[in-house]
Amino acid sequence: MCRKKSAEMEIRMKAKVKEYSEQVETGAKVKLGTSDKIIRGFGYIFVTIYAVCCILPFLIIVGSSFSSETVIRTQGVQLFPKDFSLEAYRMVTKSGNIWKSYLLTIILTISGTGVGLSIISMTGYALQRKDFPFRNIISFFIYFTSLFQAGLVPYYLLMTQYYHLKDSYLAVLLPLLMSPWLIILMKNFVKAIPHEITESGKIDGAGDFKIFTALILPMLKPALATIGLFLALGYWNEWYQSSLFLSSRVDVKPLQYTLYEIVNKIDALKNSVAGQYVNLTDIPQESVKMANAVLATGPIVLLYPFVQKYFISGITIGAVKG
Repeated sequence: MCRKKSAEMEIRMKAKVKEYSEQVETGAKVKLGTSDKIIRGFGYIFVTIYAVCCILPFLIIVGSSFSSETVIRTQGVQLFPKDFSLEAYRMVTKSGNIWKSYLLTIILTISGTGVGLSIISMTGYALQRKDFPFRNIISFFIYFTSLFQAGLVPYYLLMTQYYHLKDSYLAVLLPLLMSPWLIILMKNFVKAIPHEITESGKIDGAGDFKIFTALILPMLKPALATIGLFLALGYWNEWYQSSLFLSSRVDVKPLQYTLYEIVNKIDALKNSVAGQYVNLTDIPQESVKMANAVLATGPIVLLYPFVQKYFISGITIGAVKG
């Protein structure tokens, strides 16, 4: 009997989620006139030109990363390499634990994004619930912390002396889990969902957590994609926390900081051999920087096509009034 009631409640909740999604999609459709189509056509042309201008520098970086150091120093960066060479990538892969750094960064990005999304989504939902008694007090503390910062020294002492996170990967993972801005963003997303959906879930006998997971969470796909992309980019590009809390005793460090150390080592090598009858073009300095940029941005660029649909929906929620 209980299983039958639970199955019926699950079916009703799925029907409500589907009905709300159809209403959102239907409300977003607007009939365009001739002038609107002309304006949209010019907009497409402008966006296309802008996209080409944005992607062209990255393509030049990719092409230059496969060029020899001599060509880059004499002829500059090029879209199509004249003297094809893999020396820059060989230098990067031989310097440091680059593949272990890749694996570490992927683990930190996936785990941090997953945990961060869980915390931020539940926090934003709770702060938006009108029947939550402490939502104004908690919101005040969240917003207040975004206005003031204690500074670098107290932050370093707190992490090392009180939390004892020196040389720990948690010092990289925990600070980026959530931020006041992302909580505010999620709260605004949840605000767009009618409160009647929550009330209907209560009428069906569902608890708060069941309402959140079965009703609210499926409607937050655009928000989860948007905030998840911000979190993933933050973890993938992280190097500041690593420079503060991960010393030389840590063998494997996140990718961005590892690439930063590789460039510094090459600069130090160049300065040490200067004036010692060594041809500096034999040291791939500029091409290594190009290869670092490709290795740093390549994998995360592949993430965007998978969340593009929800990301665009997320940043346009509330822009169209029914």
